[in-house]
Amino acid sequence: MLNLDSHIHSCYSADCLTRLEDIIKIANNKNLDIIAISDHDTVEGSKVGRKINNTDLLIIPSIEISSRDGHIIGLGCQELIGKGQDPAETIDKIHDQGGLAIVPHPYCFYRHGLLDKTSDKLDFDAIEVKNARFIFGYSNNKAKKLSKKEKIPGLGASDAHYKNFIKDCYTQIDCEKDIDSVLKAIKKNKVSAHGKGTSNIKLAEYLIEKNILKKNK
Repeated sequence: MLNLDSHIHSCYSADCLTRLEDIIKIANNKNLDIIAISDHDTVEGSKVGRKINNTDLLIIPSIEISSRDGHIIGLGCQELIGKGQDPAETIDKIHDQGGLAIVPHPYCFYRHGLLDKTSDKLDFDAIEVKNARFIFGYSNNKAKKLSKKEKIPGLGASDAHYKNFIKDCYTQIDCEKDIDSVLKAIKKNKVSAHGKGTSNIKLAEYLIEKNILKKNK
């Protein structure tokens, strides 16, 4: 079994300051085997991260897309998919690239959770059942129930917008360390979600460092 964090943000996301070099270093230090840099509405962080990575860490191409009704991760996507489109159309474009459509923080209304606004009958491939950035357990618990009922692969992910949040939640996956094997293993539900929510101590560290960096700009 390998350890995967499929939802990490870098400085290529407008709401994150984390350097790609730091992501790679910490992912290795925390014994992650596979990560996806899933930045908001851009593939640049993913592309650059894969280019500069000189470790055994596998970086999967990825993007977190702002569809009309909520966020969708295109895991395995190397090309930009425009924001603001109908979610079904967004999912079709992910599949056209050979990627998987994953619903992050699915029921979270204040973080653009897709299933808070639209049907759970969309053709997505997996759903986050452990997202480390939830303050309350409601959204994760609701996602777990849907995953179990509909046999939808359930993933754990840190949704890290700060380097020390990486791997707070993660997925154990039964696959080889290559992109095609990872995508196939998720589709076949050879995954299990692990970890727990990001602590208030880490959140405080993040807010302090973010404030200091802003002042020094």
